[in-house]
Amino acid sequence: MKTTITAKDMIVTPGITNRILRKTSTMERYLRPDTEMFVRLRRERTMRIVEITVPINGITLRAEASSEDNLFMSIDRALAKLEKQILRHRTRLDKRLREDINLKEGPEFIEDVTGEDMGPRTIVRNKTYTVRPMSPEDAAMQMELLGHTFFVYIDSETEQTHVLYLRHDGNLGLLVPEE
Repeated sequence: MKTTITAKDMIVTPGITNRILRKTSTMERYLRPDTEMFVRLRRERTMRIVEITVPINGITLRAEASSEDNLFMSIDRALAKLEKQILRHRTRLDKRLREDINLKEGPEFIEDVTGEDMGPRTIVRNKTYTVRPMSPEDAAMQMELLGHTFFVYIDSETEQTHVLYLRHDGNLGLLVPEE
């Protein structure tokens, strides 16, 4: 597995690099050897934030975690979230992930994660991405894997742009434009 580490407002020491490579190597039991993993580290005031992105054949696994002044805890939490996503969606991801997944040993990181409350969200950056045709089920899975509350996609049957969103009651809503 190829791991790319980038950092913003912090220096990546060889010790941090070795720790990340050692921890991410345990994810090889879920991912193919040619999979790329992007680890982005950043510092915002006293918070150490780790974002891990893994693109796999048209879908993207993404996990983000933060902690105060403890980068290693953020790394462990982000990997736990990523592992949780893989285990939750392994029936849908089995075509894209390794067929011979070894779950006898049990999850490596999940036990370290505690429930985290998300505060109110504000716009902090603009992002562009490629919209591609997919089914509503694929869009729902992609939205959940990215950890977003909405997802814009082109419906593969109608070729219209649709917006899938998470409702307050926990169900999904679909916005379809009128012709």
